[in-house]
Amino acid sequence: MSGPLDKQEMAALVARDIPHGAFVNLGIGLPTLVADHLPADSGVVLHTENGMLNMGPAAHGEDIDPDLTNAGKAPVTELPGASYFHHADSFAMMRGGHLDICVLGGFQVSASGDLANWHTGEPDAIPAVGGAMDLAIGARTVFVMMSLFTKSGEPKLVPRCTYPLTGLGCVDRVYTDRAVFDVTPRGVVVREVFGTTVEELADLLEVPIR
Repeated sequence: MSGPLDKQEMAALVARDIPHGAFVNLGIGLPTLVADHLPADSGVVLHTENGMLNMGPAAHGEDIDPDLTNAGKAPVTELPGASYFHHADSFAMMRGGHLDICVLGGFQVSASGDLANWHTGEPDAIPAVGGAMDLAIGARTVFVMMSLFTKSGEPKLVPRCTYPLTGLGCVDRVYTDRAVFDVTPRGVVVREVFGTTVEELADLLEVPIR
């Protein structure tokens, strides 16, 4: 696949890697796009922290129900068997290890799997932690979707996070527009590259990769 990838191509990659029948939470932002790329026969059950199971793809046109939204307040559809519940019950699911995978956005991911995704630390930035901390430590597997570099060209895969942390050692895999990385006890391993090479990425990142 040529690169860099666009947002939809990244979302399709994540959807491809979600096992059949998994219970999955999609975080606000880029991760919400994954819902549109799951095959109808995937058996995946999407959970939203505002209290819904079996969420479907994004809603458009006449399918929009103002009372039916994901955690980012974007209109969504429901699949057969969908259920609704109290916000507290939703967080109990998140904290209790009942989710197989969560997909979160990220400002930074460290070489050891630390995640920073709720605040850049800038004085004028608006904190937006939501349920990210609960998901980062409660889900069995954590995927992160983000661009590999900031608009100014600074890497977001870093030796050590400089932004306020969401979770320690919680990230298992990072999906970016340039490559997919696994975070392992033996270091950061490149799974796929898009429009670049491992050697080129190694020259741009301070994190050792292989």
